[in-house]
Amino acid sequence: MNKAVIIRTIVGGIALWGLGGNAQADIFVYQLPGGARIVTDHALTNRDYRLVRQSRTSKGAGTLVSSRRIQYAMLDPGAYDRLIRRTAAVQKIDPALLKAVMHVESGFNPHAVSDKGAQGLMQLMPETAQRYGADDLFDPAQNVRAAALYLKDLQKMFKNNMRLVLAAYNAGENAVLRYNGVPPYDETRDYVRKVMQMHRQYLAAQQAATHPVRAPARVAVRRVPPVTTVATATLPPIVEPATVPVVSMQPPVTVASEKNL
Repeated sequence: MNKAVIIRTIVGGIALWGLGGNAQADIFVYQLPGGARIVTDHALTNRDYRLVRQSRTSKGAGTLVSSRRIQYAMLDPGAYDRLIRRTAAVQKIDPALLKAVMHVESGFNPHAVSDKGAQGLMQLMPETAQRYGADDLFDPAQNVRAAALYLKDLQKMFKNNMRLVLAAYNAGENAVLRYNGVPPYDETRDYVRKVMQMHRQYLAAQQAATHPVRAPARVAVRRVPPVTTVATATLPPIVEPATVPVVSMQPPVTVASEKNL
């Protein structure tokens, strides 16, 4: 499904969709994340889409869309992150897996069409998309939702064996059942390898964003000033003075005789 993916130019696309034949239908032109634009005959409620034009005629709508450099959408891997996270949360599927499949399938180009007829961001075949209620595969919200449901069914069928799930997404579940494993197709084997590689990268980025690694706290080290050795001057030895005996000489005390009193 990912071979010969081309950019869907919408010059003349109005007639292809049959929008121009309905004189009563309004024509809506929406700008998608990443700069791509789509034309539809009904209003879209996705809050990520910006209404560029609404009119009662399709005149000029093709030029308005095709004049955009819609290849820019292929260069922005983060353009559909909100849509991927929201869809993955509702459908309970790994967002990193959805993004990896989208990366390999369409290069984030919502207008991609393969030579086999697979369409949109997740390169779904129209008959597969109809099984999951998607009738406009160039509407990213419908495309990603249908792909998420399809991947969930494949996970149940192949008991969460990612290699078989991806092989079935690329070559069809019947091919995987027939060969009891990954079919011996070079395209399918290369596809499985590429998606698993991208899944590892997006899963690592997802985990890093959820649980950022904190740098270890720096321990403040108080600097102790070096001990300065003070040189002491050499003092002369203390000479103790010679001890001189002191004799107390007291005059004799004369006691007066009682007779003389």
